[in-house]
Amino acid sequence: MTKAFRRIALVGRHADTRVAGPMQALAAHLTKAGCEVFAADTLGLDLPVTRLPEEALCSDADLAIAIGGDGTMLYAGRLARGSGTPILGVNRGRLGFLADITPDEMLSSVDQILAGDYQEDSRMLLEAILETAVGEERLAYGLNDVVLQRRGKGGMVDFSTSVAGVFVNRHAGDGLIVATPTGSTAYALSCGGPILEPHIDAVALVPICPHTLTDRPIVVPASQNIEIVLVRRDDKRAEITVDGNHLGTLEPGDTLRVAAAQQRITLLHPPAHDFYGILRSKLFWGRDSRKRDAPEDQGP
Repeated sequence: MTKAFRRIALVGRHADTRVAGPMQALAAHLTKAGCEVFAADTLGLDLPVTRLPEEALCSDADLAIAIGGDGTMLYAGRLARGSGTPILGVNRGRLGFLADITPDEMLSSVDQILAGDYQEDSRMLLEAILETAVGEERLAYGLNDVVLQRRGKGGMVDFSTSVAGVFVNRHAGDGLIVATPTGSTAYALSCGGPILEPHIDAVALVPICPHTLTDRPIVVPASQNIEIVLVRRDDKRAEITVDGNHLGTLEPGDTLRVAAAQQRITLLHPPAHDFYGILRSKLFWGRDSRKRDAPEDQGP
């Protein structure tokens, strides 16, 4: 059953000239269509919109439209997590795995979605809890990944992982990525991790520059909790980031717990959205690298 989208929040970095123009055009288009449009009170553009504190942008919105790159989509996801507001992405970044609408398609795609012609896409969130040795807890949610990385110059970090209470491995290297299917095409992919189809209920554990070459990525069910502890060695510590945002520092005696969150993020796509087509386009699958203008392989 389609939903009526009449109250729409715009999210984007207005200081970026690639974002400002489409945002102005979209605000005018939506207002003309009879929608109430919200934007952050810090937005430095003259738009016919209702200004709200940024953290409240999605609270009463039926739809959030993020204009920018995948980083903007992740930020919109943080704003929309509590309200469950669906998110539509207009790509003004580079790859655009999440923000998949081009500026040329923006107005026509928005009209399709306002008319109820769209694909709805539910994405998993990770819940990361850092429990310190002194009893403190820090919590964050990630649409892409939870990353544990060595802190400081030189040397490796030693840490061990358990899944569903069962010891998996003791690792030595630069760190570990716990990635959702959404995040499997981000940092995890650059470290040799697998691409997970977005609707698989699983997460990938991907070592970063492992000291042992046989320490390979593995995929585990999202229903199984993951626990990571730092092995006591010299004065080593590791930084924890969730979708690129600092959560805290893991020290000996601390525990990082990662699990699938109860909440999810809803993305909207135009009716012709094709995940595998996006992979072919963004990763240049089926193209001969020796022939720059060769068309991609469309399959049988």
